[in-house]
Amino acid sequence: MEIRAGGPGQEPVPVAVTMRTPGHDFELAVGFLLTEGLVASGADVADVRYCRLPEGEEQLYNVVTVGLRAPFDLGDRQRTLHANASCGLCGKRSLDQVEVVAAPLPPGPVVPASVIRDLPASLRDAQRVFDTTGGLHAAGLADRAGVMRTVREDVGRHNAVDKLVGEAALAGRLPLSDAVLVVSGRVSFEIVQKAAVAGVPVLCAVSAPSSLAVDAATRLGMTLVAFVRDGGFNIYSHADRVDVHG
Repeated sequence: MEIRAGGPGQEPVPVAVTMRTPGHDFELAVGFLLTEGLVASGADVADVRYCRLPEGEEQLYNVVTVGLRAPFDLGDRQRTLHANASCGLCGKRSLDQVEVVAAPLPPGPVVPASVIRDLPASLRDAQRVFDTTGGLHAAGLADRAGVMRTVREDVGRHNAVDKLVGEAALAGRLPLSDAVLVVSGRVSFEIVQKAAVAGVPVLCAVSAPSSLAVDAATRLGMTLVAFVRDGGFNIYSHADRVDVHG
């Protein structure tokens, strides 16, 4: 899917191309612009639509245009991003860049260990498309009591997170300062980046974190919990948000 963006009176410009699972496309487009630091908030979005094609051309719903309330300029970040379904950005330059886009997170909330242990099962119970295909990742937003509020599925973990962020942005719920984000696979730097930009204080994963993800979470003030399975988990950063006795 190609994501385009433009302000009032501007011709929308291509921003990114991502391999995605169709569904919640508008959320994905808005979430991507936000988590890449190209848009400051959901209030900046005027409208989202599929690209209008000349009469007679088949609409494949593969181009989404985000209309913004202010002029849009990629500036020195002008590029076309070809995102795939697995890897994110890497390297110190990327880590420094995300700290410019995402401010360090404030304290709270504190999440009981029992809640963290149950999050993967709650996420799995909500994976409707996975039940049919067996091949999709998922990301979910839960509250500190473990109630799963929103779940999105996609072939790419980072796309699933962008869909969650886009949904929250369009509903006016950012920052997600009381939310716990749980993802079905490993944690890359890119997922930490996206969560931090959205204001998520606690990130949990079923599988392993990369070393750069741990570094980013530590520097950004995020609690990173991984290997949440078989009744246990590892805490990699800011353990003060986890009540290990709860």
